[in-house]
Amino acid sequence: MSLQQNIDKAKAAGFADALARTAPALEKLRTQHKDGSLPLLRLPEKRDDVSPILGFASLLRDGATDIVFLGTGGSSLGGQTLAQLAGHAIPALGALRTPRLHFLDNLDPESFGAALNQLPLKTTRFVAISKSGGTGETLMQTIAAISEVKAAGLDPHERFFGISEPAKPGKANGLRTLLESIDVPLLDHDPGVGGRFSVLTNVGILPAAVCGLDIPAIRGGAGDALAPILAGKSPAEVPSAVGAALSVAIQKPITVMMAYADKLERFTRWYVQLWAESLGKDGKGTTPVGALGPVDQHSQLQLFNAGPRDKLFTIVTVPAAGKGPKIDPAMSKLVGEAGFGGKTVGDLVAAQGRATAETLAKNGCPVRTIHLEKADERHVGALLMHFMLETIIAAHLIGVDPFDQPAVEEGKVLAKTYLAGG
Repeated sequence: MSLQQNIDKAKAAGFADALARTAPALEKLRTQHKDGSLPLLRLPEKRDDVSPILGFASLLRDGATDIVFLGTGGSSLGGQTLAQLAGHAIPALGALRTPRLHFLDNLDPESFGAALNQLPLKTTRFVAISKSGGTGETLMQTIAAISEVKAAGLDPHERFFGISEPAKPGKANGLRTLLESIDVPLLDHDPGVGGRFSVLTNVGILPAAVCGLDIPAIRGGAGDALAPILAGKSPAEVPSAVGAALSVAIQKPITVMMAYADKLERFTRWYVQLWAESLGKDGKGTTPVGALGPVDQHSQLQLFNAGPRDKLFTIVTVPAAGKGPKIDPAMSKLVGEAGFGGKTVGDLVAAQGRATAETLAKNGCPVRTIHLEKADERHVGALLMHFMLETIIAAHLIGVDPFDQPAVEEGKVLAKTYLAGG
């Protein structure tokens, strides 16, 4: 993964100061890796859970036409991001793969009800995921799905699986209690890894395994991104520290993540949650926006280039030149675009990604580009760990805790109060 930074000269001094201030954060991360106090940092080297995950994946796929993942936020976006490497949620391709994957991460009464009515329940498997086991949306989805399966005369024990924290004395876990009541197999959610950081745990790895992806490669890539920190490299030699310092020094209220590959569309959504929920506290943080190229060149690029200068841009590209269908010269000439003749679809996408980054820079917009050598398990594993580390380091720089979400919890409590008629 190559990283280039285009830094506004006026911010150079602030950038140098912010980069220097990442040193304590890097030292803390090394300590946390050594003593195991931040389990996220040990996931790249973890292998003892791969066999159980692969076993679950095999059970899920056996005889299934559809696999439904119930969960929201961090319990879903990481799995979606990895599954997209195998074609999930890519236009046309996702509907062609078997089994079909469905991540019902937004609770909507009409669409959820329609899904339960139209899914072939006999050949559908459900996976309910909630770290705490108390997420209201996931509990409602799971109860409704179990009821629908029972009403169809089917045994939910054979069709449901779950991931949640191990039982703790004195702490309620509604999802675990519900699934255990019908003898459903469960994997333990690592209690030391929060939902939005859980992509490298069984939460993200199980959907990846269902898709047949290379699990050690995903975690190996994450290890690649962590390696400079563990090796004691200086902040300037640690890409995640450079990125965190840049985001703080630039001082733009909006952070745009724009990827030029269908396989990275869900990554941009995963990033939005990670950045927003980790840093948006105490009046601090920046607003993340996800975008996909080339499509968003036709919807947002006008604003990006000619609107307010309040954004920091990250452009993520993958090799595209020479790939895809080759364009017929005669038809190219017919439509008035003789230059298309003999070129590939990938040639245009590669040109657009480069042009977007350069145009933004020429128009005075701070922009950095990240180029993945390939949109595969190892490189995306590195990309995911890079941004988790960048987020943690940025939190250190602005003085917030990246692992809590008090405003989210407040809303959950109030919603349950309204539901109960309070």
